[in-house]
Amino acid sequence: MVPEGRPGLRVDGAPGIGPVSPGRVESPLHNVGRWLDRRAELDGGSPAVVEGDRCLDYAALLDRTTRCAAVLSDAGLRPGDRVALVLGNRSAYLETVFAAARLGAIAVPINARLTAHEIRNTFEDCTPRIVLHEAELEPTVVSACNAMSKDAPGRLPCGGAHDPYERALAGAEPRTAIEAVSPDHPMILMYTSGTTGVPKGALLPHRKTLFNSLNAQLFFALSDRDRVLVVLPLFHSFGLSILSLPTLYAGGTLVLERRFDPVAVWNTVERERISFFGGVPTMFRALLEALEHSPADRWCLDGLRFLFTAGAAIPVELIHAFEARGLRLKQGFGQTETSILCCLGDADAVRKAGSVGRPVFHADVHVVALDTLERDPSEWRTVEPGETGEIVVRGPITMLGYWQRPEATAETLRGEWLRTGDLARVDDEGFLTLVGRARQMFISGGENVYPAEIEAVYGEHEQIAEIAVVGVPDEKWGEVGRAYVVPENGAHLDSDALTAWGRERLADFKLPRSFVTVRELPRTATGKVQRHLLADAESQ
Repeated sequence: MVPEGRPGLRVDGAPGIGPVSPGRVESPLHNVGRWLDRRAELDGGSPAVVEGDRCLDYAALLDRTTRCAAVLSDAGLRPGDRVALVLGNRSAYLETVFAAARLGAIAVPINARLTAHEIRNTFEDCTPRIVLHEAELEPTVVSACNAMSKDAPGRLPCGGAHDPYERALAGAEPRTAIEAVSPDHPMILMYTSGTTGVPKGALLPHRKTLFNSLNAQLFFALSDRDRVLVVLPLFHSFGLSILSLPTLYAGGTLVLERRFDPVAVWNTVERERISFFGGVPTMFRALLEALEHSPADRWCLDGLRFLFTAGAAIPVELIHAFEARGLRLKQGFGQTETSILCCLGDADAVRKAGSVGRPVFHADVHVVALDTLERDPSEWRTVEPGETGEIVVRGPITMLGYWQRPEATAETLRGEWLRTGDLARVDDEGFLTLVGRARQMFISGGENVYPAEIEAVYGEHEQIAEIAVVGVPDEKWGEVGRAYVVPENGAHLDSDALTAWGRERLADFKLPRSFVTVRELPRTATGKVQRHLLADAESQ
């Protein structure tokens, strides 16, 4: 049986998020923003962030963060307010996350690849007071703001000529005060699309950032000697919560790259003496190809302790191919709502290749039999070895709930337990292997893609009567979308035109790569689409 949990409480100031664990004692000691003060006290001259030709030590990072806090405070940001980030990988991202935390405010990472339409929808949901954005994205962000039905946020561009962000920092006096918070005080609002077709914001508290960093420190053996490459975008949990924040907690050095290029990554690993970095499976396939097409002695990689992958199941042959080159590739598993849940350590990376490992230290992770999930958690049954079930978790690494989504929160949080929606088997040694996703999401190039969101957008097309999207295997991206479309009144549908129409409303990674016209969608007696029968519908 799954261990019984205690009743949860609601957190003040976090509307509509549902039950969470107690954690109301307020103190600056609970504030993640304080980490930089302690690091600056311990070794302010130690390198913290390398960004291009600039290297910030911990003293400089703290100074810039306190100036950023002053800029945000002067702009009206108060405890509980949201500051949105539509940025690439730059120190300003991390400075703003820490500055917002120090103010008791909430940082909202937003995918910089989204369209103005999608950004507008996110702004409408979280109502940020301020948005920091790349100067080059100004037309997109302005368009999103102008389309809002609510008050638009103030804007502060970063980068470009006469960088407004840098000018604002230079003119600000450091604000050193740190807001007293409880462990359950919201820190980050990170959006993850859901099966309803509407993106949901996972509200992540300070305690989650702390205990996730502790888990990462244990699994990665993180120390102040580590130099960690971050080429994954900081607007994703992987880049921000799994790699960046834990490294700064441990006093290590982050090396930020703005975009992924496999040759450039290997160059950076050699030049910066990188000790480890993370990526999604599509990245590692490209990185392997770069090694295969280069002389064996092109790069000196002897400082690299290991590679880490998560975000999707990685082909076992890739693990073996890197191992043959003396590079250990370790697999992990998590989600936005929890960050790291399971990890496959050094000793088992090859022996258990294909598994995502065993549960992290600071969490209670179980795989629950599917036929018991609708009962009270006290009646859940843990699966036997080899049996498929759903992964559930409780502990300090879980989210508070979904922003303004009490029904979605109630579906995911059951008392102290969080249902992940991911299906897995457990072997007799306690290692988990993923077997599917209960909520139909697929992963394309490391990006979570939810069919319901795409279907909702294309459902507005005047020539489409019905549409269903599924993920199909793709050699390059892992999975891509295939749309099965029922035309309106026998209309002829042109795939190129549908793609062009969708590109105005969806990010590229969400666009279906193929459209299949069908007479009807296979459904159950209750009207639900039987997605596993869509291939049969194609042959109609």
